[in-house]
Amino acid sequence: MAEQTRAGRFPAELRRALIPFALAQFICSFAGSNMNVMINDISEDLDTTVAGVQLAITIFLLVMAALMIPGGKLTDRIGRKRSLSAGLLVYAVGALLSAAAPGLGLLILGNSILEGIGTAMLIPPVYILTTLLFTEMTSRAKAFGLISALGGVGAATGPLIGGFITTVISWRAAFVFQAAVVLLIAVLSRRWVHDPLPPDPSRPTDPGGAVLSALGLVLFVSGILAADDNGWVMLGLMVAGAAVLAWFFASMRAKERAGRPVLLSTTLFRNRMSNLGMLTQCAQWLMLMGTSFVVSAYLQVERGYNAIETGVVFTATTAGLLLSSLAAERFARRRAQRTLILAGFLVTVAGVVLLLSLVLASESVWAFAPGLFVIGFGLGGMLTPSVNVVQSAFGEDLQGEISGLSRSVSNLGSALGGAVAGTILVAGIGTQPGTAYTLAMLAVAVTGAIGLVAAWFLPRAPEPAPV
Repeated sequence: MAEQTRAGRFPAELRRALIPFALAQFICSFAGSNMNVMINDISEDLDTTVAGVQLAITIFLLVMAALMIPGGKLTDRIGRKRSLSAGLLVYAVGALLSAAAPGLGLLILGNSILEGIGTAMLIPPVYILTTLLFTEMTSRAKAFGLISALGGVGAATGPLIGGFITTVISWRAAFVFQAAVVLLIAVLSRRWVHDPLPPDPSRPTDPGGAVLSALGLVLFVSGILAADDNGWVMLGLMVAGAAVLAWFFASMRAKERAGRPVLLSTTLFRNRMSNLGMLTQCAQWLMLMGTSFVVSAYLQVERGYNAIETGVVFTATTAGLLLSSLAAERFARRRAQRTLILAGFLVTVAGVVLLLSLVLASESVWAFAPGLFVIGFGLGGMLTPSVNVVQSAFGEDLQGEISGLSRSVSNLGSALGGAVAGTILVAGIGTQPGTAYTLAMLAVAVTGAIGLVAAWFLPRAPEPAPV
């Protein structure tokens, strides 16, 4: 069966499969940002602080990042579709538990832990199945574009939809909304998604590697979160995390030489285009989630805005991201992926500068709109090319691993966005107005500059897959 008709559309079978895939990426990205507008509501209802809500958000993103690689490997043993269904079930349980949480501890269990585990189980099969079902390079790039665009839209609309639900009903209803969407995805995927490859229960695993990779990431990000409490604790945790990650990579090489099963093939790190592409992904999601948390917290804590007012401000980001995402296919026909990623970082950094300049110069809420729109436009234009660069760098035999690694890096960027920019902001809340906000957004801009440098060194032509 041809993957595309003469009109350039996918066959009906593939179009139907794309719907639950895109919705899955949408709701997981939505979950990472919608709590940002509930900071005051959750803090008051659960008798906690802004730092407590930031901790819950960051743990959710960190659990996703830490478990995404093992989640990608799990799909080979139990099957892609079965992993997707199991992840949706765990996610739904976590969302409903969060909706009923009487305190911060249960909210962290439901939202941060269970939803994080569910996401790590359901997202890798989405990207693996897309790779397996869309075998032609052009159609695969288009499918990845739609899925990643919905992910960006989910992150951008999280504050708006979450703010509306929180104001009209309750912050708890936002988690019920997530559970309802997940149920819809489960029904659609059961009917419309098929796994072209049988599961392989005998596929070897590497539990030791999974523990080391997860522990290293948790220690490193925990060090960033401890920055405002104790500098030595921060340094110690970050050094420990880096040491554990170095141990992880060394053990992967040793196991490969001995012919033992490994969590990640070191082949994945020999492709310069893929490595730089993942670095750009990390930077993009750090900028998106960092901006979302910082602006949301600033509006609610410093300016006293409620959830819906804060969400409406982010309409500008959503509009910019939607506009560039819808035009992504047209851009891709005219420009190389490297060019699109470079342009995206330039536009996004310019948006951060514009946001800072206008907000510090004016007390009007409208001062946020131009900068947020430009940030959204820049991010929307480069999310898809970065995914294409990474995912298409390897053959089908490594799709399980590269999908997990790619999603892990993206979610690590999201976690770092909440941890780095959020920690700077939270540490400065209550001091001189605007100072903490400025420093936090400058950290986002520096990340954009790092992403720009990485994009500049992307090869102009795809590299052959390493052997």
